[in-house]
Amino acid sequence: MRLTARFWIDAYLARLRLADIPAFVTAHGDDHAGAVLVKMNTLDGQAVLYQRSFDLMTGERRWTVLSEGEERAVDEAVARQRGFDPDLWVVEVEDRQGRHLLDEPGLAE
Repeated sequence: MRLTARFWIDAYLARLRLADIPAFVTAHGDDHAGAVLVKMNTLDGQAVLYQRSFDLMTGERRWTVLSEGEERAVDEAVARQRGFDPDLWVVEVEDRQGRHLLDEPGLAE
């Protein structure tokens, strides 16, 4: 059974708060089935946009880079994705060290 998007978002934000990493929902998608993008803003004009992808060969879910570079270009990538999918969630994480926790157990899968 898969978690709802809203449940995953709430759990992710709680994990980030426990690590003192600021994060904000910048686009509220469908509570049940919305896809999720995570924008990692390092507060130096650079950003990385992550999306969850599904590996058909292994059946695993993992986070992959959708866009990276200047924050403006990453924001444009987010806007394009929102144009394709209005049910999309976008979470912006702000951390100078680039910590996003997506590689930690429970979030990586």
